Amino acid sequence: MVNYIWIGMTLIGLVFAAINGKMKDVNEAIFQSANEAVTLCIGLISILVFWLGIMRIAQDSGLLDKFSRLFRPIIKRLFPEVPENHPAMGYILSNIIANMFGLGNAATPLGIKAMEQLKELNGGRPVASRSMITFLALNTSGLTLIPTTVIAIRMNYHSASPTEIVGPTLLATTIATIAAILIDRYYYYKRTRNGVK
Repeated sequence: MVNYIWIGMTLIGLVFAAINGKMKDVNEAIFQSANEAVTLCIGLISILVFWLGIMRIAQDSGLLDKFSRLFRPIIKRLFPEVPENHPAMGYILSNIIANMFGLGNAATPLGIKAMEQLKELNGGRPVASRSMITFLALNTSGLTLIPTTVIAIRMNYHSASPTEIVGPTLLATTIATIAAILIDRYYYYKRTRNGVK
């Protein structure tokens, strides 16, 4: 569905530009944007490779295991239907930790694997389970300690202080995560009170 929306927006923009005689500007913008996109991607790759390397060092040194043990009691309370040693729990923890360090690209495959495992626990039913909904809410709110991608973009565009975004990001994502958990719990208890599982 999203593909159709993008195609529609592109076609509307092209028709509008053709009607108003702005096709030259559109062509220039396309090539300039393509050039900026490549430059931005190359700039982001170096930062992401650095942080993925740091994550790998943290994993090899056992730091990620310590983070997992630290967050396991909290995650266990948020996902009571998931058995403690089930692979879904490991993927959920890894996804949350990757998101905390602003590594959305690394977190995405872990999130997909977590959802696959949660769907398996749900018996493959087409209806989302409580754990799947909770995971989606947590993943969407995305508690972030270090927004590495945003810092990389700010550095790429020569920000005077690229890391000044850390404090506001931490505050905003903390509030979003707390709100996501509260809303998730509210609707879960509302559904269970009405007899819906």
